[in-house]
Amino acid sequence: MGKSNNTKNQSMHNFLPYAWFQGNFVPFDEAKVSIATHSLHYGTAAFGGMRAIPDPNDSCNFLLFRADKHAKRLSQSANLLLAELKEETIIDCLHNFLKANHPTKPIYIRPFLYTSDLGIAPRLHNIETDFLIYGLELGDYLSPEGVKCRMSSWTRQQDASLPLRGKISGAYITSSLAKTEAVLSGFDEALLLNSQGKVSEASGMNLFLVRDNKLITPGVDQDILEGITRASVIEIAEDMNIKVIERPVDKTELLIADEVFLTGTAAKITPIKQIESTKLCSERPIMNKLKTRLVNITNGNPDKFSHWVTKVKLSN
Repeated sequence: MGKSNNTKNQSMHNFLPYAWFQGNFVPFDEAKVSIATHSLHYGTAAFGGMRAIPDPNDSCNFLLFRADKHAKRLSQSANLLLAELKEETIIDCLHNFLKANHPTKPIYIRPFLYTSDLGIAPRLHNIETDFLIYGLELGDYLSPEGVKCRMSSWTRQQDASLPLRGKISGAYITSSLAKTEAVLSGFDEALLLNSQGKVSEASGMNLFLVRDNKLITPGVDQDILEGITRASVIEIAEDMNIKVIERPVDKTELLIADEVFLTGTAAKITPIKQIESTKLCSERPIMNKLKTRLVNITNGNPDKFSHWVTKVKLSN
């Protein structure tokens, strides 16, 4: 029964045929870990998430968005787990991963640093680690038409309890609980408050709102993940002379905002159309400007921020 479910899941997700695993490219089906793997039991792993798309202007190229920033964050996340993973190693593996798989559709790439030791003690010292990469075809993670959100009963963790500036796998139990709670109660996504009762982020996305033509987002002191798409949106907005304010945000402020939207690698820029019983404005001029500019950049078109996109040549 387990084998049948596993085959079904692989087919449903359209995984790319090859994974980088234990220092080699192997067929995805052969990339296996032991049931005793340390990170499986203790969440001692760090991951990244990257979008890559076919170059609309050259079928021989694939486009990676902000690969340098993703590599830097994953390297720093590894350091938080007392492991070493150089940015150059990540970038090199990503390039070779794309060449090995030669994808033809938009994909999501998951680089993953984990404690591969088979010991049972919860620790980060004197322990083996490994690095892998796999990917899958991915379209819209959330509906581009907008999502309905609820305020989660779960609270975003504090940086004092675990390193929130890293994408540490163990931290995502809260995201999982919040997301499932939202979906099972009739919503698409969850919004989490921090321990101070201020809005932090969604289950796996950062949050923005617009009031009086100003773009507002919870700051890094609100226990958010320092999102790469979030940082990109802020830079784009400032370049377009849209005032950006990073500060604490109350729940009620979301209900009276002119626009509210989410950002993330998987979600890209997704509008929020309803929060609990409150329907939000369907006119989103600032979000639409930012989204149009971001899509233009990620598609490799000429722009001030064209350097954010890395072109990987798949074939000669």
